[in-house]
Amino acid sequence: MADSLKKDILKVAGKSLKSRLIVGTGKYKNFSETAKAVHASGANMVTVAVRRVNILDKKKPLLTDYLNPKKIIYLPNTAGCFTSEEALRTLRLAREMGGWKLVKLEVLGDKKTLYPNMIETIKSTKILVKEGFKVMVYCTDDPLLAKKLEDSGASAIMPLASPIGTGLGLQNKVNISLIINQSKVPVIVDAGIGTASDATIAMELGCDGVLINSAIANAKKPILMAKAFKDAVISGRNSYLAGRMEKKYLATPSSPVKGLI
Repeated sequence: MADSLKKDILKVAGKSLKSRLIVGTGKYKNFSETAKAVHASGANMVTVAVRRVNILDKKKPLLTDYLNPKKIIYLPNTAGCFTSEEALRTLRLAREMGGWKLVKLEVLGDKKTLYPNMIETIKSTKILVKEGFKVMVYCTDDPLLAKKLEDSGASAIMPLASPIGTGLGLQNKVNISLIINQSKVPVIVDAGIGTASDATIAMELGCDGVLINSAIANAKKPILMAKAFKDAVISGRNSYLAGRMEKKYLATPSSPVKGLI
């Protein structure tokens, strides 16, 4: 069993990740804390908000000085974009300046809920795929729309657990399960996870991975919380692979009932 777990690699758009935990790089006190949290998490991939985090301007502190892009996969994202045009421009800039083609797309609907605008998201996905991008897509937990994204060429489906930054955890396990069961590409829960046990639940459902930012960065001890999420994701994945016991509505003795004294 140990050998099989070592071979349990998450493959996304041709990339192989030993860790099923992806972490964000925003909201930390500084790049030093960001790097320490990422290393504690064991993540092989980090998301980078192209419009917010400095990865290109050498006159200012660079994230790349703290996290080597040759050792960890950078996933540029469109955080803060509310239209297809904004998102497309942002990712085209990332490609031109940094050569990134594997990207995370999110097109938000409004500033209050930060829910995805799925009409704009699907439109943007189709355009990016045609332009040669490999797109991991933040979306609602609607199974029908998730299927449309996959049919549009998305490399990964990333349904929210609950609204961005709320820490409310998985609010609709049924829909997430439906998305998992119908998808042929990785399903990675993104947004709303608040603590390590939320990540374990997501992994036990059969999610291929989870993406965490606020729950680590906003913790009182971010480095320790990053380690907690590392362990939680591994535990949840192992639990899923092990296969849980069948649920029953009547008690079953845990000891043999024959041969009693």
